[in-house]
Amino acid sequence: MKGPEGTFVIRPPGSGHGAAGSQSRTGTTAVALTFDDGPDPVNTPKILDLLRDNGVKATFCLVGFRARDNPALVRRIADEGHTLCNHSWQHLTNLAKKDPGYIDWDLKRTNEAIHAAAPGAPIKYFRAPGGNFTPGLIAKAKDLGMASIYWDVDPADWNHTKDSDDAAHIRRVIADVKQHVRQGSIVLSHDNKQPDTIIAYQTLLPFLKQYFTLEAL
Repeated sequence: MKGPEGTFVIRPPGSGHGAAGSQSRTGTTAVALTFDDGPDPVNTPKILDLLRDNGVKATFCLVGFRARDNPALVRRIADEGHTLCNHSWQHLTNLAKKDPGYIDWDLKRTNEAIHAAAPGAPIKYFRAPGGNFTPGLIAKAKDLGMASIYWDVDPADWNHTKDSDDAAHIRRVIADVKQHVRQGSIVLSHDNKQPDTIIAYQTLLPFLKQYFTLEAL
């Protein structure tokens, strides 16, 4: 993670302030945008286009079987300078409760699927499905060379039940991010099956660029 004057800040996994000690802040003044649950063949290209057009790098937390099924998108994410994050093989929110052998297989298989599409691309981060970290899951990710990342801004862009229609949903997501983002925030968003999120970022990216430095983790 970039620190002042281009140095790098290394935060030991398990020493942060997120769930079970996961990392919920960037550790610098920069804000990190994270997009979960993809790659999505429809929506991921749209958010990538928007990030490219705004000169912004982000972090993509990829689900293993979707990385396997959409290798060209994984390559594009890596080739365009975004950070890759392991988000488990099939997004089981009870992953931490599974047998240790399964957890080991799950995380390794996800990394293998990402590397099959983008050989040699670093996978420095892991995000538990639903943010359901435990010390044991963080330790397993650490054994595989991955720091565990949480967030401190969550507009619940996946939850449409709060809103009367798409327009109201988009307004709420925008307002929530604007209200809660601050220096050092990690912002949680989703590209998989969330077209309204892309629309929200058409407004959010210019706002965030105006007030913050945006960097990939």
